[in-house]
Amino acid sequence: MAYKTEDHKTEYCFPAINSSCIKTKRSTHEYNIMYVFFSLLSACTVFLNLLVIISISHFKKLHTPTNLLILSLAVADLLVGLIVMPLEASKLIETCWYFGDNFCGLYSIFVGLLLAASLSHLILIAVDRYVAVCQPLHYPRTITTTKTIMSICICWFCSTAYNTALISSSRHSDLHKTNVCYGVCTFTVSYAWRVTDLVVSLLLPCTVIITLYMRIFYVAHQQVKVINSLLKGGKHVMKGSLRRKTESKVALTLGIIVTVYLLCWIPYFILFPIENTEMISTTSVLLWMLYINSAVNPIIYALFYPWFKMSVKHIITLKIFQPASSLIDIFTDYQS
Repeated sequence: MAYKTEDHKTEYCFPAINSSCIKTKRSTHEYNIMYVFFSLLSACTVFLNLLVIISISHFKKLHTPTNLLILSLAVADLLVGLIVMPLEASKLIETCWYFGDNFCGLYSIFVGLLLAASLSHLILIAVDRYVAVCQPLHYPRTITTTKTIMSICICWFCSTAYNTALISSSRHSDLHKTNVCYGVCTFTVSYAWRVTDLVVSLLLPCTVIITLYMRIFYVAHQQVKVINSLLKGGKHVMKGSLRRKTESKVALTLGIIVTVYLLCWIPYFILFPIENTEMISTTSVLLWMLYINSAVNPIIYALFYPWFKMSVKHIITLKIFQPASSLIDIFTDYQS
């Protein structure tokens, strides 16, 4: 898509159109390095999240409410690597949008949907862990597979509806602008929408997540302390107590995922209401931190989840194609 010109000439995204945006000049070496880097980043994000999706989908023992949330989150992360990263990288490298205004609007809604869905899943995960750790006796009845699937569907639907309204409103206001050149995918958000988005996408979810996890870690710490004291005293520990210790470890792992995501998410939204930030279409470092987070989550699973390591081993060695491989007890297989 690059248009080669002499150094003293101005380079345009669409040379045949008078109102075309000016294209940033880059050396061939710079182009190659950037394209290779972003291609590898996109491929790694897709591959790692595909491993998570296959693992949870294939092995029956992993079909739990918590893992269903992780599966849905991995789908959002995979779509970021498969669609968002290549298009954002193209805009960053070429400094032009070659896909038209209509696709720009749809693409903006899609990116907003994935970011909102990821944040919504973190709220659902926080609620799931809160019930599992703080109300373990009520967990089997309160958090069921059916309820979890319904929550996931509602999460995706609400994220789609909200971002469609946000982007449609912003795109409508852009129609009255005359200083926007052809070959750019940008839009501005009104002050009312920026304040609304600050509350809906930052203050409210962060308050809920942080409050729940503070309670989770306090209760988990107390439970682990009691169990460890019993073990040191040589007393018999009931199966339910060991299960609560396991739930605490799961909560810790998911808490790390939530913390990493919030560290990537909060800086962008702090600047969003202060400045007239171009949302979604921007290729700033803060927004790329959110995209790169999609590749980080599977790495966290690999570091802290033994079942994920074992399932990846079965996938890479093609053991999942063996008869009844879906019935393998990943947890027992790992311990053996």
